[in-house]
Amino acid sequence: MKELEIVRHVQMDGLSLFFDTVDYRTPHFHAEWELIWILEGELSVTCGSENALARPGQLLLFSPQQNHEFHKTERPCTFLCVQIQPGLFQMPDSLRANSIFPEAYLTAEELSLLKSRIRRAAEAYLERQEQYPLMCIGELALGFHLLLNRMPCRTVTPEEAASNDRRNARLAALIRFVDENYMHKIRLADFAQAQGVSLSYLSHFIKDALNQNFQDYVNSVRVNAACQRIAEGESKMLNVCLESGFSDYRYFSRAFKRQFGMTPEQYSRRPRKPEAAGTVVRHSLHSLERFYDREQSLTLLKQLPED
Repeated sequence: MKELEIVRHVQMDGLSLFFDTVDYRTPHFHAEWELIWILEGELSVTCGSENALARPGQLLLFSPQQNHEFHKTERPCTFLCVQIQPGLFQMPDSLRANSIFPEAYLTAEELSLLKSRIRRAAEAYLERQEQYPLMCIGELALGFHLLLNRMPCRTVTPEEAASNDRRNARLAALIRFVDENYMHKIRLADFAQAQGVSLSYLSHFIKDALNQNFQDYVNSVRVNAACQRIAEGESKMLNVCLESGFSDYRYFSRAFKRQFGMTPEQYSRRPRKPEAAGTVVRHSLHSLERFYDREQSLTLLKQLPED
């Protein structure tokens, strides 16, 4: 599955830097290192079978091809995201971090230095300072040198890399299968047959990869579809229920409330603020996110806490 991020301003080869406000983002992976600095709101993170909660001011680090998922808690979470292709710093493609929490391995002084480097790189990137690519690469290279020398890391073997590729390919195929069939009756047995594996194996695979069973994942996609239809203006909740693949309204309402903390009716009646200028909303089966233009991003950058 090729992961595509929407970036609303200048992008360097090998480096993307942007602010993102997330309601949810379903399981995904990409080839870049991803460093996140939480600005506002809490972020519930799932990495395979592990769950974690990141709070404002915290950093998160995701290795290339690492499956992860985001959800807001009480309100949407805004963060600065830096995505770096390993080749930008000539890092080995086989290097992986063993943790997503850098702060557990840095002293207070090292953490402050790292954040200062991220901030300077972001300022150069967004302000388009003269020779800004050199500033970005220099600051982030020094930051990653500190990170990867302090955090526990490992080198994946070619056999492990091949196994991970097969695993991610199967996960991508599963996601496509659900995307194409969630509006109808959908059976895991059909996907197992298409993949040539046993139902038991696939059930364990999904639990390990997504930290939920197949039916719960299908329900989450259907609820996201319902959320999207409501946002597009559909006011009849029975229509939303049926168009999203649910055949029983009470079941739909329970699934929706479990995921969003409110019934579909309550969700549809929420007051909606108009989006600020320079904000672009991406709302799909797999995400509800807001991205910002350069001017808005510079405003958000000034709100990052000083150490």
